[in-house]
Amino acid sequence: MKRYYYLLFLMSAICLSQIPSVDIKTLENTIINTSEFENNGNPIVISFWATWCKPCKQELENIHEVYSDWQEETNVKLIAISIDDARNTSKIKPLVNAKGWEYEIYQDSNREFATKMGVNMIPHTFLLNKEKEIVWDHVTYTDGDEEDLYEKILELID
Repeated sequence: MKRYYYLLFLMSAICLSQIPSVDIKTLENTIINTSEFENNGNPIVISFWATWCKPCKQELENIHEVYSDWQEETNVKLIAISIDDARNTSKIKPLVNAKGWEYEIYQDSNREFATKMGVNMIPHTFLLNKEKEIVWDHVTYTDGDEEDLYEKILELID
């Protein structure tokens, strides 16, 4: 029962909270702090994924197909955070290039950011409002989930 209350507390803390400030790496191995994530007051989607996770790649690929339309209509920005460990980080950039993903891609190899965001399973997707507060999150992926995400994005810009 204690575990249930703890999870309930954790979930309520995530809703309408700011993202934690953590140093992560770009694909060029430079350091950026997550507090620097910016989209000029427009929605931000943060998606935690890994190269070995088929549902993660499917989600990012399906969003890729409509991303330019989303950006045109809502000015949303998607930030993809790989949680691949140090052994697999060399696979990230070739995969991203092969897929043609135009997202901002970062590496969280030690999973510090993921842990502070409460990510236990991937894909785990967060939606941030113009104040960079978490207003929605979703774990796992099934075809069509990107449509639900887009509806939530539209609610933020209305």
